[in-house]
Amino acid sequence: MSEFMGPRYLLANDAAARLYHACKDLPIIDYHCHLSPKEIYEDKEFSDIGEMFLGGDHYKWRLMRCHGIEEKYITGDASWGEKFQKYAEALATAAGNPLYHWTHMELRLFFGIDTPLNGKTAASIRERANAVIREKHLSPRKLIVSSNVEYLSTTDDPADSLKYHKLIAEDASFPTVVTPAFRPDTLLSITKPGYRDYVARLSSAAGMAITDFASWKEAVLKRLNFFCSMGCKFTDVGIETFPSAIGTEEEAAAALEKALRGEEICGCEFHKFLGFCYCWLAGEYKKRGLVMQLHIAVKRNTNSSMFAAIGPDCGGDSIRDAVPSDDIVAILDRAESRGELPKTILYSLNPTACPTLATIAGSFRGVICGAAWWFCDHKKGIIEQIENIAQVGDLSTFLGMLTDSRSFLSYARHDYFRRIFCSVLGKWIEDGEFLEDENAYKLTAKVFHDNLEALIRE
Repeated sequence: MSEFMGPRYLLANDAAARLYHACKDLPIIDYHCHLSPKEIYEDKEFSDIGEMFLGGDHYKWRLMRCHGIEEKYITGDASWGEKFQKYAEALATAAGNPLYHWTHMELRLFFGIDTPLNGKTAASIRERANAVIREKHLSPRKLIVSSNVEYLSTTDDPADSLKYHKLIAEDASFPTVVTPAFRPDTLLSITKPGYRDYVARLSSAAGMAITDFASWKEAVLKRLNFFCSMGCKFTDVGIETFPSAIGTEEEAAAALEKALRGEEICGCEFHKFLGFCYCWLAGEYKKRGLVMQLHIAVKRNTNSSMFAAIGPDCGGDSIRDAVPSDDIVAILDRAESRGELPKTILYSLNPTACPTLATIAGSFRGVICGAAWWFCDHKKGIIEQIENIAQVGDLSTFLGMLTDSRSFLSYARHDYFRRIFCSVLGKWIEDGEFLEDENAYKLTAKVFHDNLEALIRE
């Protein structure tokens, strides 16, 4: 019988183990996450492992709901002890769910606890973990540093002040570089209620009046330049709609100005606006040496009642149908034909689209596939993403893992990915399909760290 998550956990053979141990300690560059810069700056000591596990990790919330646990034990007013107990009960039977692995990796990595978590062990594990929290004064920065995180990029709205990024950058005692990423989801969502209120925020942040499309664009570029002055290297968009048309500047202006007047915008007008803006922003990113990330095929806030009661980012999203490949190609090709295509990372939440994205990426210089995203970042999804990229492209250009998380414990997922990657490569070596020489170790190091280091240094 195999040892439960022992030293050879997820490592298929000796070759996998050799690759892993040679590269496992490389620093982490977390190029896309949702950690709070305010929490990083304030660095408050955690009070309870329940807070650390369940304070903002919607992966865990989702599992608890699937298990039938009442909402008061998830996002409600139950104590951290009660919430941790309920999570342990849900986890105990979550065979096949990556949370079963991630949770035990978190317990081992941050607390030195190897005891399996379940309803019977929850109380004693909580007591032991809380003792470690008190002894080590565990806080966001301590978790980041202990995880060997060299660089992390948060996700920030164009209207955000970036106050806490500035304060973090001024603190020489914290070795991790923390930068903002330019995330224009709300900026581009001109059909959503409250858009004019958002424009007022943007106007205030940019220090100028926004009265038409020209002034809107000027304000956006002022904010983009400010983000760059704060070290921004990555941009990202992850709205539900992917444009099915590319409008003219005049059509985009007409749609935006209708939004400014509070008038209704039809779907066709919105798509043309969005298509124009994707291409316009791509060109502006290219000028500034920024990386463009496109997250597609997501349905957000699927459960409207839960959204009304709890809000966004609470575990109520789902996979959407795959975006037509012609629409993705149209955006990339328009930017490329104008010499305005920045380095671009493509992600699909719908796994059926991943082979297609890999071939699209291979058709454009500087476009690559990103990590298996969100509902796909389990063992099978990670393996399939590695294979998709390798089979039709160059695996040595892959950027490896990201956390895409709001939890400071999520860096255990990087070790999860590294073990799986080495296992895939180790199997190819064992099967005589790839040579275990210096290039195998070079490839592993590039995917774990070196590609990203080169990217952020450009």
